[in-house]
Amino acid sequence: MKKIFLIGLCILLGVTSQAQNTIDLSGEWEFSMDRNDVGEKEKWFASTLDDRINLPGSMPEKLKGDIVTASTQWTGSIYDSSYYYSPYMEKYRKEGNVKYPFFLTPARHYVGAAWYKKEVKIPAGWKGKRIILHLERPHIETTVWVNGKKAGSCNSLSVAHEYDLTGKVQPGKFILAVKVDNRIKADYNVGMDSHSVTDQTQGNWNGIVGDMYLEALPTVYLEDIQVYPDIEHKQARVRITVQGSGQASVKLSAQSFNTTVSHNVPPIQQDIRLKKGENKLEMTLPMGEDMLLWDEFSPALYRLHAELSSPAGTDVREVEFGMRSFEIKGKWFYVNGRKTQLRGTVENCVFPLTGYAPTDEESWEKIFNICKTYGLNHVRFHSYCPPEAAFRAADRTGFYLQPEGPSWPNHGVSLGNGEPIDTYLMEETQAIVKHYGNYASFCMLACGNEPYGNWVAWVSKFVDYWKQTDPRRVYTGASVGNGWQWQPRNQYHVKAGARGLTWNKRRPSTDDDYRFQNHLDTVRQPYVAHEMGQWCAFPNFNEIGKYTGVNKALNFEIFRDLLAENDMADRAYWFMMASGKLQALCYKYELEKMRRTPDYAGFQLLSLNDYSGQGTALVGVLDAFFEEKGYLHADEWRRFCAPTVPLMRTQKFVWNTDETFEADIEISHFGASACDNAQVSYTLRDEYGTLYNKGVFPVKSLDLGLNSIGHVACPLAAIGKPRKLNLEVKIEGTDVVNDWNIWVYPVPETVSEGKVYVTDSLDTKALDILQAGGNVLITAAGKISYGKEIKQDFTPVFWNTSWFKMRPPHTTGILVNPHHPLFQQFPTDYHSDLQWWELLNRAQVMQFTDFPKGFQPLVQSIDTWFISRKAGMLFEANVLNGKLMMTSMDLSTDLDERIVARQMRKAILDYMNSDSFRPQHEVSPQQISDLFQKVAGEVNMYTRQSPDELKPTIK
Repeated sequence: MKKIFLIGLCILLGVTSQAQNTIDLSGEWEFSMDRNDVGEKEKWFASTLDDRINLPGSMPEKLKGDIVTASTQWTGSIYDSSYYYSPYMEKYRKEGNVKYPFFLTPARHYVGAAWYKKEVKIPAGWKGKRIILHLERPHIETTVWVNGKKAGSCNSLSVAHEYDLTGKVQPGKFILAVKVDNRIKADYNVGMDSHSVTDQTQGNWNGIVGDMYLEALPTVYLEDIQVYPDIEHKQARVRITVQGSGQASVKLSAQSFNTTVSHNVPPIQQDIRLKKGENKLEMTLPMGEDMLLWDEFSPALYRLHAELSSPAGTDVREVEFGMRSFEIKGKWFYVNGRKTQLRGTVENCVFPLTGYAPTDEESWEKIFNICKTYGLNHVRFHSYCPPEAAFRAADRTGFYLQPEGPSWPNHGVSLGNGEPIDTYLMEETQAIVKHYGNYASFCMLACGNEPYGNWVAWVSKFVDYWKQTDPRRVYTGASVGNGWQWQPRNQYHVKAGARGLTWNKRRPSTDDDYRFQNHLDTVRQPYVAHEMGQWCAFPNFNEIGKYTGVNKALNFEIFRDLLAENDMADRAYWFMMASGKLQALCYKYELEKMRRTPDYAGFQLLSLNDYSGQGTALVGVLDAFFEEKGYLHADEWRRFCAPTVPLMRTQKFVWNTDETFEADIEISHFGASACDNAQVSYTLRDEYGTLYNKGVFPVKSLDLGLNSIGHVACPLAAIGKPRKLNLEVKIEGTDVVNDWNIWVYPVPETVSEGKVYVTDSLDTKALDILQAGGNVLITAAGKISYGKEIKQDFTPVFWNTSWFKMRPPHTTGILVNPHHPLFQQFPTDYHSDLQWWELLNRAQVMQFTDFPKGFQPLVQSIDTWFISRKAGMLFEANVLNGKLMMTSMDLSTDLDERIVARQMRKAILDYMNSDSFRPQHEVSPQQISDLFQKVAGEVNMYTRQSPDELKPTIK
């Protein structure tokens, strides 16, 4: 297969030319959709088209195409087909109210051929020039006609489509016609879930975005310039490809342009004799003793000025580059010889307002600067390569990038089995490297995401080829999950396995790390966590109003309706906030666990911002627009995610007052250099500011890597009441600080039941006491039937329950009112925290669907937003003439060891024996009995073992 069919194609992206030699093609174009793909046969390139459109832009952006219906055929796998069958979803399948729960819904949808046509005037001064048509980012395949004659085709998803029109156009007017086809065809089938094409993220749109222009160049010209920094010898090797023949001269110079310290590199010149066609030469540019280096801390850049002089004229190009090395030594990355740990996020091509990745630098600088405020230094682009503007912005902000080939070769396509994708992916990555290879930020490269097929052999050849071809960056075959094979030829690994938390199996602690997980201790190359995190938070319905562009959050509207229909509309904001606090907690402890691990080279979150597709995966602490949701601020996140982070190792977070709190302090340091004479101190305070302990460790120099600091020991006998304490560790005179909460409870004491009858069921005695106006506590752990389908761990939903077919857990934390008198003896915030683990993890919940309107439990479990069942673990109610409290938390077993359960039991009984025990809602004995007897049934998502790639026909 040949990827590009056109006459005299040349690649010039990554260099700039003189603006006076360009014609801007943006503006109004004739337009027509070619639904039946008859335009070429009927010669639409020579006909007047029936509509108009402004370019650059996409069809959905310009409201061209079809209104979405329940029968729309999407580009992307649908794992949860319940939308197409469920009676509840019927109202969202009706014309005029179509809403999908899987992903954002575009204003218009169209897959097929579309025609764009424009009259263009060539100035007289262009006579004898070489003329190039540049279309920065069409989607997907373009075919060009000039005055009715075909000029060629291109199908790149990663770089500009460029056509050499020399000899095809002359000064004066001509008709330019472009056919754009966004169908995924066999010769470039990258996989329907690839972020380069899928409706799960940007959308499979038709159109042309970015720069659109004609350019006039000399007939003897600079075809390609590649700069190879050599910081050891303080020079840059410049490899140049020249097209043409005859005598010529090349002159090179360079100047820094984004630093306060200016550096001018003296020019060099070389005369050359050109043979007809392609000519290659290499020139060495001495950078001198004042050479400036590029990295995340000081992103100094140069602009190379290249001038080719010949009898045909002068061709001038400017190439931006940075003097840096990015290499591997053992298990670590080294930038300019400095040991570096990657703190990254995955960029998934989620841009709701336009539906495609931005082509302007300002948008990307905003994203990278936000990432920097969250302590990150690295971005992986999941199965797509961003436009050039992203590389330019990353260069300026100091970010390490891993673009990928535009493929997730899975779900309908495989790698290494002789399919066209094998050739297409290699050609795409070759184009990516040629177009963007000079950018300092382009430090890593993979072929794509999670392939299927005979892929290990293919990616091995891929890595070997690139190691030999271009040493400016490092290479991995593919970014993969834990179930994928190891890739033995990789220079580094992006792989899952050594990630996550073990809190569903053991109590939270920080005395562990990942060193023996997924062979991390035996892997010889740098290991970067693949898609770390994926902790979900409940949707933020206040976000809906932000979707003012192409893609609408109609999925959020479905989830909002569900919550309201289940009598919890007023809980929406607090569900988001409480679940968000738990999400942030999980991210904190997962990232700290990674930082505690020796020889762990980095991580890639999935992701810092929400992922709007694949069932709606709300895994970001930022929303889809890279904006805060309200429950976590950047300065809080940077405490545990920054170049330098204090760490704590301790066995537990809940202590008795007869114990001594103990912890070991470490600091993970990956700053611009080693830190001399670091003064580390700590304090232990309660939430009211009372100081219980403080200390200063001996002054110490911090090497790059993990540093042991010292030990903290604090007797807790002086704490007389249940308390939440906070240990804060900081480096004096810097902004480096981190903290952790612990909880302290009094030593065991007799818990008086007082006037409360305690039972594990609604037995006859309980009914008699309630009838007589007494108080009853039902501790029903393990006995609940109505609600047992809702599986609860302490940790929240992973990715989302729709995409993973209701895989547990189903909850995203709890919501409580910390000011309720019950919690006077059980300090808590309004959300889950680590003291709750003992009570919540793998515990049953109760479902309250049939309880009175307005009723809400005291400890409310936040169900998956796809169902939003009213559920919880503790409630109070007036029953008959008495008052009842019931819980599905285990408050009975091993209370000598389970000090949290003991304290909660005491808090409940003290409350029930007080005048404050005043339930607001009436509940019948039958509704109580139903919790032991009624069965809601499993939620059927109508899924198969593979994706529902063939959606049913909706009648």
